[in-house]
Amino acid sequence: MNSIKASEQIRRSNYISRDLSWLRFNYRVLDLARNPEMPLFDRLKFLAITASNLDEFFMIRVGSLYNYIDYGKERIDYSGLRELPFRKKLLDLAHRFVGDQCQAYDDLRPEFEKFGFNICKVEDLTESEQHKAASYFKNTIFPLLTPMVYDSYHGFPLMMNQLLIFGVITRNAEEAKPQSRTTFVQIPANLNRFFEISRKNKIIFVPIEEIIRWNMHKLFRNVEIESVNLFRITRNGDFTLEESDDMDQDFVYEVKQKLKNRKKGRVVRLESEKAPSPYILKMLKERWNIDNGNIFTIDRLIDLKALWQIIKHPHFANKIQRPPAPVPAPSLPPGAMDNIFEYLKEHDVLLHHPYNSIDPVVALLEKAAEDPYVLGIKQTIYRLADNSRVTAALLKAAENGKHVSALFEVKARFDEERNIKEGEKLEKAGCFVIYGISKYKTHTKMMMIIRKEGEKVTRYVHIGSGNYNEQTSRQYTDISLLTTDDVYAHDVSEFFNVITGHSFPENYEYLITAPKDMRQQLIELIRQERRNAENGLPSGIVIKINSLEDKDVIDEFYAASQAGVQIKLIVRGICCLRPGREGLSENIQVSSIVGQYLEHARLFYFHNNGAPLVLGGSADIMVRSFERRIEALFYIVHEDLKRQAINILRYNLMDNQNSYLMREDGSYIKRQPAEGEAIFNMHREFYHLRAEMEEESCLF
Repeated sequence: MNSIKASEQIRRSNYISRDLSWLRFNYRVLDLARNPEMPLFDRLKFLAITASNLDEFFMIRVGSLYNYIDYGKERIDYSGLRELPFRKKLLDLAHRFVGDQCQAYDDLRPEFEKFGFNICKVEDLTESEQHKAASYFKNTIFPLLTPMVYDSYHGFPLMMNQLLIFGVITRNAEEAKPQSRTTFVQIPANLNRFFEISRKNKIIFVPIEEIIRWNMHKLFRNVEIESVNLFRITRNGDFTLEESDDMDQDFVYEVKQKLKNRKKGRVVRLESEKAPSPYILKMLKERWNIDNGNIFTIDRLIDLKALWQIIKHPHFANKIQRPPAPVPAPSLPPGAMDNIFEYLKEHDVLLHHPYNSIDPVVALLEKAAEDPYVLGIKQTIYRLADNSRVTAALLKAAENGKHVSALFEVKARFDEERNIKEGEKLEKAGCFVIYGISKYKTHTKMMMIIRKEGEKVTRYVHIGSGNYNEQTSRQYTDISLLTTDDVYAHDVSEFFNVITGHSFPENYEYLITAPKDMRQQLIELIRQERRNAENGLPSGIVIKINSLEDKDVIDEFYAASQAGVQIKLIVRGICCLRPGREGLSENIQVSSIVGQYLEHARLFYFHNNGAPLVLGGSADIMVRSFERRIEALFYIVHEDLKRQAINILRYNLMDNQNSYLMREDGSYIKRQPAEGEAIFNMHREFYHLRAEMEEESCLF
């Protein structure tokens, strides 16, 4: 299928391709790096994030596509394209993105000197600086390098995922019949990407690969070096588990084996410096069964994640734009933490991170670990911070004789090894640890503390959209609820029994869960808005999520739109729904907010004829969320907290500084303030909530 026909087929579809939509999301992140009004170090940060995003995209999404191509399985994208035409479309757009990414880097480079640093090659150094670089190579780099020859006597070496690698072609002129040999030199991951040199009031960052290239002759003595070729590979990191219903150590063993196999996954991308040796390029293409579509030529710094070393350098600590300090949550006044157990018995608390700190949640857990009246703690864990206070509190609770149950999700992508290690640490301390649930990934975020208070037992519940991670909670927007309400407590207690035991859930009152019936319950809420519109009653839907991909729900949005329901969707990343198409979705508006924070909160608002229903939680509108994950959404029932949640959605809709509007063709345009409209940046305004707006309880 030629590119013109493929593009026409994509335009005709009522759905947007998930993967093409994701690449457009990364363009919105790149926009932040290209924004001249943003400080340089913040622009570098977002440029590094685009590189990290693209790595994961190739490992998982392109890797998944190759799982179909390599094994001859059928896959039809939402756009209607089969595997090979879609592969071409996807890689063509990825090539265009990398070109724009490199241009953004070029545009930033002239600013480096003004901010007290530069990235230089060895030949740009003074003689004394070159001497320092030579000493660094001799004492630190050289002992770690291992040349691996590939010839008729030596097998092809294992190339590690996302490491910089040199392919060196040499010839020994003294041999009777001189012939070229290929040797690979991988740069170890535990070396800093840049060698740092202080020069007056400036820091010079020298890429480590340039120092190695400069000294390559020391690795190949008495032979002629014909060419030195730098490249980097990305392997397929998408794997599935052959899971049984057992939840024993065999499951963890299988995860460990799959992680080892990930190191040998098929190559899906090769990044190469400009003008590589045709001989070595041909060899790698044949070896890895790739073609020019998989090869990205980069005549600049390969792997822009290296910029983090500069961004996080202590010398530039005051250059990064720091967010304001968190403010107290409206429902958690100053002093409430002094006796948090007593406060929560009388008040529910809704937190909006990072504007409200996650510290009340972690502090509650820490107090529970020490409190003599606490009998037990149950918690689901998806991703943890380094040196986690959460783990430390659970360990302390176990040491103090409390019953601790922790469900560590060992299938949390790229955190599998960390979660296994943390889980094993808790097991040794006497905690009851479960490593995932059968074929499902446990993505829900729940904690329950059981405390004996006289003749009564009180259950303190936390449920939210974000991970129990103190580090990312300062960078991601999330919502969470703290409560002792008996209905929440009963639902969460029942939910824990289901996911840690072998029982079927009852009908929950305040929870909607997956894989039980989340899709169907959301569909019913959408249909009720449609029925209201058809009957001339007020209606409306506002939803804030990370991703929208499930066709069944999208079709219900289309049907509701055609009935006259006004639908406003705030979708940070992937959106497969096509808004504004005549006869299909004229009443649907899709926006995406990309700014200072990673928008991670999920909130669902249904007008319900003036008596709004509002939910929060961990789930997106995706097939995996409904069918392959354990997820939970919770109704926000307390009226003050409901108004607070509605206000969060209202601010999202008002934002005209970080918001993009999605067009019918799947592209996005930056939203600009309308004539006479005040500038509204929600990432600032949430630190200065307007009390009068919190009183409003409807969005339509």
